[in-house]
Amino acid sequence: MIKGLISPILSPFDDNLMFNQDMYNELAHDLLLNGCAGLAPFGTTGEALSVSNEERINALDGLLKDGIPADKLIPGTGVCNFPDTVKLSRHAIDSGCMGVMTLPAFYFKGVSDQGLFDYYRKLIEEINLTNLKIYLYHIPQVSGVGLSINLVKKLKSEFPDIIAGIKDSSGIWENTLELLKINDLSVYPGAELPVIDAIKLGSPGCISATANINSKNIGEVIELCHQDNWQKATDLHKNVKEVRYLFQDYSAIPAQKAMLAKKYSNNTWKNIRPPLERISDGAANELANKLIKFGFNL
Repeated sequence: MIKGLISPILSPFDDNLMFNQDMYNELAHDLLLNGCAGLAPFGTTGEALSVSNEERINALDGLLKDGIPADKLIPGTGVCNFPDTVKLSRHAIDSGCMGVMTLPAFYFKGVSDQGLFDYYRKLIEEINLTNLKIYLYHIPQVSGVGLSINLVKKLKSEFPDIIAGIKDSSGIWENTLELLKINDLSVYPGAELPVIDAIKLGSPGCISATANINSKNIGEVIELCHQDNWQKATDLHKNVKEVRYLFQDYSAIPAQKAMLAKKYSNNTWKNIRPPLERISDGAANELANKLIKFGFNL
């Protein structure tokens, strides 16, 4: 378990839209030095489904070669087909990663809980590693395939040492509450908005997209909670939530990339793979001016 803030790290592309390892490594080190307890490469925020399997494997190897500790990493490995999910997951675990964050197979919609259970069961059997740790990924508004509470309970019951946790990006607090009732399951809300209430109920932290921009402050809120300094955490959390709300007014991934372009004085950070599109320079400047009022150096 990684206790604290985990960033689903953004994926940088050069002007030919090829993966840029040097920029990736720089951001990874920066995040771990400034509030993040761990990183989740190739989640939704990392444009995972726009990145090839070979690119994912090479990028993970590149992070490790540059000194990013493997036990700080929970890479996303869920793709639509079974063999590639096995391959990506096995590579991550063999590389020493803390675990893998795995979507359900999400192309076919309307499948049963039993079908999804069989998918994870077969995945576990095929990966066939004794140190495998799976963090389920629930983001039905994007994937179109959710993980019901009953399914998560069944998976945890059948594979208690392998199903380590879940990222709940549903944005539905009642769903997170039910997950937090499952024994020995590490539940990470997919945003910092409910993180204080979640930690009070046993959550280790959160996995938040805006950690790419606001890692220091979000990380401090979580650290204060774990120190039982609830009042100070609550006070700081007010500004943290306001920053999150700012990004919700824009297209999240392009907006964050635009802010990194300003932070690093490197316009290459604006590059994004289709079908996503850059935000306009006007919108980027507007957002940056709002963030400056919160103390950001952009």
